[in-house]
Amino acid sequence: MDVVVARIGKAHGLRGEVTVESRTDDPRSRFVPGVRFATEARPGSGVPRELTLRSARLHNGVWLLAFEEIPDRTGAESLRGTLLVLSTDAIAPADDEDGEDGYYESDLVGLRVEDPQGQVVGEVVGLDTRAVQDLLEVRLSDGREALVPFVEAIVPVVDVPGGRIVMDAPAGLFDLAQG
Repeated sequence: MDVVVARIGKAHGLRGEVTVESRTDDPRSRFVPGVRFATEARPGSGVPRELTLRSARLHNGVWLLAFEEIPDRTGAESLRGTLLVLSTDAIAPADDEDGEDGYYESDLVGLRVEDPQGQVVGEVVGLDTRAVQDLLEVRLSDGREALVPFVEAIVPVVDVPGGRIVMDAPAGLFDLAQG
């Protein structure tokens, strides 16, 4: 299976670096010079089908990547919006600092969301990865969408093979989704 690990943003500097929105659980292990990414870009954009990572660094909390095939700012600007893709066969799963397995968005989307009593609350429709804490995007049974902190205190059970997560939402959390 292939997973999107980043979306390329704007060009940075003159030497072909780009900003990226990381969509991986462990960017330090994924953004290693020499790694070859498949790309998903607009048809006719001229973006190469594969890009080889030349360098990766954090700058003010933003990942900056450069690729062997892209020598300058003009080339970097053409990459905007391109998705960087890796095969899950080519990467080892990462562990977070608590020793728990990380999850890909593709693992979570479509999982049934249940409360601790087993009552269906909704369905996971996305994962919003953030620097401090990831958020699950949940479509509630009444059609509203809510962002839920993806932390063990609120999501104590993630059962991918069983097709469900258990969410122990604090009182009022879903009231915030009424906007």
